Amino acid sequence: MSDKDLMLLEERALSEIGVASTFAALDNAKALYLGKDGLVTVPLRLVKNFPPEERRSVAYSLNVLRAKIECAVRERRRFLEEKQVSKRLLSEAIDCTLPARGDDPGGYHPISIVMRRLRSLWHSAGFHCISGPEIEDEWHNFTALNTPEYHPARSMHDTFYLSEGGGLLRTHTSPLQIRYLLKHCPPVRVIGMGRVYRVDQDATHSPMFHQIEGICVNNDTNFSQLKGILKLFIHKFFDDDFLDVRFRPSFFPFTEPSAEIDIFFKTAQMSQPQWLELGGCGLINPNVLSMCNIDPDKYRGFAFGLGIERLAMLFYGIDDLRLFYQNDLRFLSQFNFSGFK
Repeated sequence: MSDKDLMLLEERALSEIGVASTFAALDNAKALYLGKDGLVTVPLRLVKNFPPEERRSVAYSLNVLRAKIECAVRERRRFLEEKQVSKRLLSEAIDCTLPARGDDPGGYHPISIVMRRLRSLWHSAGFHCISGPEIEDEWHNFTALNTPEYHPARSMHDTFYLSEGGGLLRTHTSPLQIRYLLKHCPPVRVIGMGRVYRVDQDATHSPMFHQIEGICVNNDTNFSQLKGILKLFIHKFFDDDFLDVRFRPSFFPFTEPSAEIDIFFKTAQMSQPQWLELGGCGLINPNVLSMCNIDPDKYRGFAFGLGIERLAMLFYGIDDLRLFYQNDLRFLSQFNFSGFK
């Protein structure tokens, strides 16, 4: 292959790469010259058949040409990527110098909307809302809730421990009931809502999420009352008086007996309805009442805990929890007039 042939091949290759207007065209140009049967690859493969006195110079020239083509491909790809980004930025640009178009009313975040709805529903049932610290100690978060030191929930794989002060980020809203019962005598009917933290993250879990915790303590509290009020709440929340609810036996250290709350529900992603878990509930364990200086022979109570994001996902038909926290206004603005007051 003469120097003139190499020069013509180089001009042709760089010209085709330079005018490639799409990634597909660029990939085709690259394959034409550097692919398995490319116009540069094949001669390189045949260099071994050249006379010894020409082999070295031809191989050098072909390798230089290959390097130039690879460099041109990289530069053109970078140009196309920048052009693509610029086009997208221009299409989504907002001219801040334009005159105002009037007031743009804001709206609540969907999680806040659901929390307002929950607070309203439980207030109508005689429960008032309480709050507490998100940074807890092990006694309120675990020990007082009948969760011993060897329980797996205390593992650093499940719990965020603070490096200073010996505290932790609360893993559930249950410490609220401990703090409240230590200061108030029965009868008690309260709910608590807020952020909780666990080492977990995927399409249906987040390292930070929201829970609602409810407790009722009196001298005649029983499991039938718990089932009745939770079924009423679920029917009101989903605006469906015929929604099937079941209580599936389970285990929690702080309640005995305990149950999981399931609903027979169909989301937009399902072809048929199926049983979906909402949360847990049960009668407060006598050990927990004793820890709060309440006589378990005189008083009994029930407690329940529900994931607020899970309620919101089911209500709105959302299949990825992470959407709530991506701050995409195109997603969030859909809930400004959701009907939750």
